[in-house]
Amino acid sequence: MATIYEVSKAAGVSLATVSRVMNGNAKVSDKTKEKVLAAMSELGYKPNSIAQSLASNRSNSVGLMVSELHGSFFGDMMSTIESTLRTAGKHAIIAAGHSDEEKEQQAIEFLLDRRCDALIVHAEAVSDEYLIELAGRDVELVLVNRHIPELAERCFYTDNELGGYLATEALLQRGHRDIAYISGPLFKLDAKARLAGHQKALAEYNVSFDPKLSFEGGYHETDGIAGFNHLMQTGQRFSALVCANDEMASGAMTAAREAGLDVPSALSVVGFDDVLFTKYLYPKLTTIDNPIRKMGNAAARWVLKHVYKEKHQPDVENLYPPTLILRDSIAVKAE
Repeated sequence: MATIYEVSKAAGVSLATVSRVMNGNAKVSDKTKEKVLAAMSELGYKPNSIAQSLASNRSNSVGLMVSELHGSFFGDMMSTIESTLRTAGKHAIIAAGHSDEEKEQQAIEFLLDRRCDALIVHAEAVSDEYLIELAGRDVELVLVNRHIPELAERCFYTDNELGGYLATEALLQRGHRDIAYISGPLFKLDAKARLAGHQKALAEYNVSFDPKLSFEGGYHETDGIAGFNHLMQTGQRFSALVCANDEMASGAMTAAREAGLDVPSALSVVGFDDVLFTKYLYPKLTTIDNPIRKMGNAAARWVLKHVYKEKHQPDVENLYPPTLILRDSIAVKAE
């Protein structure tokens, strides 16, 4: 196998110049870069990634810690971040925390041990204080779908309370007053905020929140089925149902049909996230656009600009507001 010394000799440049070309240093002229790359190609030289890392103090890898691997929401986020980084020649190393405080901390420490140049984190169980302390260790930390005022410029998030409000408001505007709700697990900040938005919308229309018309789910399709069946067993009447994510809405729609209810004439349903399959459900699901792709892209671009010093990267927004996506799963309530 050819060595860096042979590349240096063949190209007629110093070892330092070859190293700069390998590490993408902008101080090398295009003509010199072409000579070095031609010599590498002719000799079949393959740069050693570990040696590059030691020489540049960069691993060209970004740690991505996600709370879960399951579902379209996390798939959209991970694929967007990986694609944005890959386009810039960087790689993502992924670890999951499974919405457990200890496991999330273990996943973060694992990524730090891999010498990642930065961390992009979607954490649901670790505390704000832990993340603030982590950033204080000079870790290049970026947060997705979470807002911590002390780390504001490194947070890329949506307004989950507004999203919950918009979902319920859409039903209230169409005459529904008996509205059931299936939440996500309420130890999660986004689930708690979406429920708060639901309650705020009800209050603005002078509708009391009925705990009997609420069920705490776990963000999975099976929770939508269980939630719908539980709500039916209470004997409480409801003409509409808000689900805190699209997977639970899909499960609830299936359970409603199995119970002989037509969606939307007998039961209107709203989801949250606008994942890919919502367009292919029957009927197509009205939902809240949770702009996770935009948040993931912004987080990756922030890393490229501020950690890797790619000056051509545009400035990015931190807040990405949710919007209502009206489709076919809600109807005006019959008098």
